[in-house]
Amino acid sequence: MMESGRRRGVSSLVSSLSLLCVVLDLQLDGVLGASPVEIEQHLEMGRKLLAAGQLAEALSHYHSAVEGDSKNYLTYYKRAAVFLAMGKSKSALPDLTRAIQLKPDFLAARIQRGNILLKQGNTQEAREDFEAVLQRSPDQEEARNQLHKAEELEELQEEAHKAHHRGDYTSTIQVLDHVIELSPWDPESREMRAECYIRLGEPRKAILDLTPAARLRTDNRAAFLKLSRLLYDLGEHRDSLSEIRECLKLDQDDKECFAHYKQVKKLSKQMDSAEELISEQRYQEAIDKYESVMKTEPKITFYTTKAKERICFSLVKIKEAEKALDTCSEAHQRDPQNIHILRDRAEAYILLQDYEKAVEDYQEAREFDQENQEIREGLDRAQKLLKLSRKRDYYKILGVSRSANKQEIIKAYRKLAQQWHPDNFQSESEKKEAEKRFIDIASAKEVLTDPEMRQKFDSGEDPLDPENQQGGGGGGGEWPFGFNPFQGGNFHFKFQYN
Repeated sequence: MMESGRRRGVSSLVSSLSLLCVVLDLQLDGVLGASPVEIEQHLEMGRKLLAAGQLAEALSHYHSAVEGDSKNYLTYYKRAAVFLAMGKSKSALPDLTRAIQLKPDFLAARIQRGNILLKQGNTQEAREDFEAVLQRSPDQEEARNQLHKAEELEELQEEAHKAHHRGDYTSTIQVLDHVIELSPWDPESREMRAECYIRLGEPRKAILDLTPAARLRTDNRAAFLKLSRLLYDLGEHRDSLSEIRECLKLDQDDKECFAHYKQVKKLSKQMDSAEELISEQRYQEAIDKYESVMKTEPKITFYTTKAKERICFSLVKIKEAEKALDTCSEAHQRDPQNIHILRDRAEAYILLQDYEKAVEDYQEAREFDQENQEIREGLDRAQKLLKLSRKRDYYKILGVSRSANKQEIIKAYRKLAQQWHPDNFQSESEKKEAEKRFIDIASAKEVLTDPEMRQKFDSGEDPLDPENQQGGGGGGGEWPFGFNPFQGGNFHFKFQYN
């Protein structure tokens, strides 16, 4: 009896354990994997979305399919195809490798992996894949062609290294051009070509190689730093700042990257601040800020020249003509083909009433940029002012600068009117000369104290010139509006100095 009861108890326990295992298996299946139907649905949706070009959505479904069935080689292969379509070859490589591990005779996966390895410049592993395909399928044409490319690439890589070792950078670049055609994802070849460009004094071409090279390695802080320094030296401080931040994303404690980051950030902030001040017409503050730029970076010519150029511009705006001329001339020596420096120096010459030199600078600027409307208009104005100055220059008549205010003009006028009043002279010839001078002085005062007439004169037009008026008017040696109080007999005109 006891034995029978013991057997029934064991049997019941075994049944309970079996039932528990089935339940646990079902639960785990629900947690860790999807049903075959669900997996098939994910694969079908992934295929449709891939065909529609919705790559991110397709990838999400293939992720779910891989998680649901980690033993299906085709699922890995299809997800790799999506990664490749998205340009993420590094992400595709592990999936292709897993597909090959699950099915070693999966030739399509081997060809795809070999192609990626070839583009990465990894010729040895690429050759192994293509040879493995040809062992199983000797007539596989793509594998044979790619194997020949791998062998050709190995020869070119060796030739490039030899030329580089000899210091023949031009020949190295020529060979690397062919290398990079075959292996565009190889960072080493691009970095070598960039170094050759730097040695040959072509930093912009080096940047074109370093920009992708920096992103082709998982941790390429050295390339980001070099790229940032090249951009900084060329004056592209904002791009330089972006690249050095990429270095710090990889390692925020990198000492070289952090030191360079602090320098670039400080300079970039100063230059952006200075330009903002100019846009707000706060020119003296902008001058001070650009003085700080030159202290922050005194070694690199671009920043010193840029600072001088913008200080020159600001000095012209606040009508500091002498200082502007000195600063513009220094900037022009550093950058003789800069049309903005030539334009601003021409404007400084105009302020100093040296119209011939203003015309010369505008003409030189036009030679460098014949389509620039601002330069053409500036030249036209300078030529008009030169022509006008040979007739009658109201600023010179009163002996005031072009930046003189109304009070200064009236003060100069009163002094000269007293000096040249015809009643102060005895002989007839002296009176006639004084009369002519007096009329010019009065004309100058009339034009320069009237905002509208002064604006016309500053634009190269004499508002009292009969050629510029309808129905006549004043001209050189004529009283404004055609009236001369000194004509008509021996009487004395008493002038009120107001």
